Amino acid sequence: MSGPSTLATGLHPLPTETPKFPTNIMDRFSLKGKVASVTGSSSGIGYCVAEAYAQAGADVAIWYNSHPADAKAEHLAKTYGVKAKAYKCPVTDAAAVESTIQQIEKDFGTIDIFVANAGVPWTAGPMIDVPDNKEWDKVINLDLNGAYYCAKYAGQIFKKKGKGSFIFTASMSGHIVNIPQMQACYNAAKAALLHLSRSLAVEWAGFARCNTVSPGYMATEISDFVPKETKEKWWQLIPMGREGDPSELYLPLPCL
Repeated sequence: MSGPSTLATGLHPLPTETPKFPTNIMDRFSLKGKVASVTGSSSGIGYCVAEAYAQAGADVAIWYNSHPADAKAEHLAKTYGVKAKAYKCPVTDAAAVESTIQQIEKDFGTIDIFVANAGVPWTAGPMIDVPDNKEWDKVINLDLNGAYYCAKYAGQIFKKKGKGSFIFTASMSGHIVNIPQMQACYNAAKAALLHLSRSLAVEWAGFARCNTVSPGYMATEISDFVPKETKEKWWQLIPMGREGDPSELYLPLPCL
């Protein structure tokens, strides 16, 4: 007679056990005692997400590269009574990402939630008109490779502790082709994130979850380079007639 079946990962017998959730629905949304790490969180979407987690009670590790975020971390700590610390790290450097994640684990004791949010737009126009490949490499290295490095090393912590929640900031550009701007590279990078997340959700099924969120046009500095004439065309195509405010994009709070 054969033994109990197991997941492909071989970590748990089937059927798996249903988690014991709090009975009060508000308690399910509480992140008190959890640690959240958010890249690209010195401003814009990333900071709003980090603040939302702090409001929900989580301790927060803020990542930045070119814009220091120590004051932002101090504000979160004082305002919401949580532990918050800023970390400088170029996410395109795999060794630096690994080292930073290990330092966060050391400083906070663990990582429960990781949001790979750092990204950069494509600003060069039609791909075939670009004289070299530097802009392509820049966008792919930051938007795709950087997110992969974060998932790789955060995933190791999740596997070690047996649970965790990873979220990629993807984009509507991974689902559709935007107009009127030409940004094939950005679209391709975000589409890759969507399928990377689906793949990791299966790969990590025995110990962690992996999801994406796909913002539409948001009023952040990442689109400051876009001419007003282009944004006017966006507004005509957006049902609400405007760009979203970053505070409207709080990521779903994980129930861990």
